[in-house]
Amino acid sequence: MTRFFLSTLLLLSMAGCGYTTGSLLPTNYKKIAIEPFENKVNNIDESSNVLYVPLLESNVRTNIIDRFVFDGNLKVADPDQADLILSGALIGVAQDDLRQDVNQNIQEYRIRIMVSLTLTERATGKVLWKEPSFTGETTYFLTGTQATSQSAAINNALTDLATRIVERTVENW
Repeated sequence: MTRFFLSTLLLLSMAGCGYTTGSLLPTNYKKIAIEPFENKVNNIDESSNVLYVPLLESNVRTNIIDRFVFDGNLKVADPDQADLILSGALIGVAQDDLRQDVNQNIQEYRIRIMVSLTLTERATGKVLWKEPSFTGETTYFLTGTQATSQSAAINNALTDLATRIVERTVENW
């Protein structure tokens, strides 16, 4: 009976082992600089599903900074004081039709914001990772109880993008 009790206690105490919500960042990385994003979106092709959103590259950077501040694992700093430098470019903004009603009126869209990213160690110039096409997205409805404006959907896609970038930076070690 004592053996059974001890083995049960041991199994229960190990049940939560291995889970952590902390950062997997190496301890020498404490500060990150987010450089201004370049806008490389081709808005000239009117036949495509490319959206034109003024100053979106600035909003991408602002959302990333806000998400790093919210996360708290890396402090946002000036480039000359940072351990890591995140640079990138806005490479695409697309809106795709997802759902139509019987009259072929669009009911739901998906918005995707695509960026290219490079994370560099400032002291050595070593590229730690590079993502040629990193995406944040959201869907939104035009009618019904879940109806959302396009600008609110763009903000949701920006939040998704920034969250994914911070997770990629902090957790993929």
